[in-house]
Amino acid sequence: MTAYLTGFGNEHASEALAGALPAGQNSPQHVPYGLYAEQLSGTAFTTPRAANRRSWLYRIRPGAVHGGFEPYSQARFHNRFDESATPPDRMRWSPFAIPATATDFVDGLFAMAGNGSAAARSGVGIHLFACNRPMQGRYFYDADGELVIVPQQGRLSVATEFGLLEVEPQQIALIPRGVRFRVDPLDGAARGYVCENFGEPLHLPELGPLGSNALAHARDFEAPVAAYEDVEGDFELLVKFQGNLWRTPTSHSPLDVVAWHGNDVPYRYDLRRFNTMGTVSYDHPDPCIYTVLTSPSAIPGTANMDFAIFPPRWLVGEHTFRPPWFHRNVASEFMGLIHGVYDAKDASAEGGFVPGGASLHNCMSGHGPDAASYTKAMATDTRQPQHVADTMAFMFETCLVIHPTRQALDAPERQRDYQQCWHGLAKHFDPSRR
Repeated sequence: MTAYLTGFGNEHASEALAGALPAGQNSPQHVPYGLYAEQLSGTAFTTPRAANRRSWLYRIRPGAVHGGFEPYSQARFHNRFDESATPPDRMRWSPFAIPATATDFVDGLFAMAGNGSAAARSGVGIHLFACNRPMQGRYFYDADGELVIVPQQGRLSVATEFGLLEVEPQQIALIPRGVRFRVDPLDGAARGYVCENFGEPLHLPELGPLGSNALAHARDFEAPVAAYEDVEGDFELLVKFQGNLWRTPTSHSPLDVVAWHGNDVPYRYDLRRFNTMGTVSYDHPDPCIYTVLTSPSAIPGTANMDFAIFPPRWLVGEHTFRPPWFHRNVASEFMGLIHGVYDAKDASAEGGFVPGGASLHNCMSGHGPDAASYTKAMATDTRQPQHVADTMAFMFETCLVIHPTRQALDAPERQRDYQQCWHGLAKHFDPSRR
């Protein structure tokens, strides 16, 4: 059974061999067991202590031991968000199928949308993944940003330099920028979503008047315990750097860290442990209360990226329109559905918003419940509580416009009639009757 260390942002320490962690000094001249000391810095050295991210790794070989890089061709995984003009249309996609041919995690990545750039250290890349084979003899790291991996179908084994994470649908894996890892599907095939955060590292949001026990709890984030691979052979290390993929040969597994300590570490988090807040009087609260993790932007009060979820919850607001109200936002939203039904969209309609699907509502584009969901909500007896039980949706929200890629705009999975879901919203206005 895989073991974990708990607490988001904590200074963790773990060793796979007793005594492998040096005592009292990060980089002694002689490291136990003949290991090498190496520091992984996720923030600038001078970042204030409360926000500083770094870990010390004690490994069999330094991370520098590999060959030169050459380009690697995987045309569907990129950050080309300026290939065509971004229309203000609301967009939705049906689930993408699992590949028919053998495809691993990296080759199964598909760029959907994004903004900013790795060079500017701002913005996000939003991708889908679908894979049906392990990363055999291959390892990967993203030098452009940290990754939030959101499985929707099938369990994943994510072996990292720090140890093993096993994640299933309704859990997420958070991989810091630059950490090397390998992904293997545990159920034959898997698919889901990936957000690539080019900006400040994700952290738990401030709670304000919600108090100390709301939303995601730090103790529910689980970091792996140290586990190392001491194997030699013909391996390949892939990297995403400045929007392009590169490869280099390596004669050993890069997952050879025997001990480590620090706070720039991978995590898994079970979304079902989120402590959902809501109104107990009237009105529908802002979706900010569903934020799991946030990456701040340079503008105070706005986010480079928020990762929010819409989990099972009780709705009890009296005389209140309970689904998300009709709205136009300065922020932009990319949504996915992991499980069940999203309460603001009718899943029974042809196409619909179903698990594995996605939608994009950009800055100031009007959206909200479709006609069927509106009709249902208007007929709800709000004197009674309503349990939204069978659901787990999420949103990558950003203060920047999200630009779909050309391949996402042209994909056969795109529901080009999505706009029609609001056409059934009839006129009810009658000035003679209040």
